[in-house]
Amino acid sequence: MTSALAPTADADRILPGIVLMLGFCVFGPMLDVAAKLAADTLPVGQIATARFLVQVVLMLPLCLVMGLGLRLRRELWGIVTARALLLIVATYLFIGAIAIMPLADALAIVFVEPFIILIFAKIFFDDEVGPRRIGASAVGFAGVLLVIQPSFVEFGAVALLPLGTAFSFAAYMLVTRGLSRRMHPVAMQYHTAVIASLICVSVLMMANGRDWPTLDPVMPQGIVWLWLLGVGFFAALSHLMITYALKFAPSATLAPLHYLEIVMAALLGYLVFSDFPDRLTLTGITIIVGSGLYVIHRERVNALKPLVTQSPPAAAI
Repeated sequence: MTSALAPTADADRILPGIVLMLGFCVFGPMLDVAAKLAADTLPVGQIATARFLVQVVLMLPLCLVMGLGLRLRRELWGIVTARALLLIVATYLFIGAIAIMPLADALAIVFVEPFIILIFAKIFFDDEVGPRRIGASAVGFAGVLLVIQPSFVEFGAVALLPLGTAFSFAAYMLVTRGLSRRMHPVAMQYHTAVIASLICVSVLMMANGRDWPTLDPVMPQGIVWLWLLGVGFFAALSHLMITYALKFAPSATLAPLHYLEIVMAALLGYLVFSDFPDRLTLTGITIIVGSGLYVIHRERVNALKPLVTQSPPAAAI
């Protein structure tokens, strides 16, 4: 992680980043709670569409206040569209999963995504990935299997949907990695939401009246409107929090805190839906978190190596 090579930020600068990351870990699962509540009466595709539409409405004034251009450069249309498509797939699969599965179980499976990114980065970007991190990734996958196994017995193939989310989101993050050097993060979020909204609305219009269970839209009733607004609001808020958290604190500092999202998901799942992971699932979650923290540790060690190798020899000091 290149951020680990920078001089250590002072505590006054790092603290806001930590607070924002903790906020992400709280509000991110609230998005999932709102989506799960809406899924009782609405198709998955309609909930995903609401997420992007509300996000556009919220991000538009922010872009204007910040003086960011609302026009997307022609050469960026392709990569932003690819980013939007990957996010649509990740969102659709995850909402489809949590409509049936407990939040913590589904989210724990999605947390295999850092290991997938590690492997993808090695294949597509030729990043240096040592045997220890590969081993930790293998252990993390084993933890995911422990979570999937009881979920598959109880929910069937739906238990595999979060795994699809993990692969889609890993690809999304790698596209974001390439795009981040060419776009402001707020503008990136806005344009991605606009393109995703256009795609999702088009699909819903095509599915209207065709009796496709996960896509044929229905008119929301009563409090369901609030759940739809919550999906978009918490999506926009949580993503802004993690974006700005990385401006205040290095990713190596924030990455371990991300696993608190699973704890919050388990707590909200219990409080709202009376769901709580069983012993085997908790064992799998523990293995996933432990493997992820070890990968983060190895990232820090490797990031510090250039500093060591570039230091003058002791005799010259």
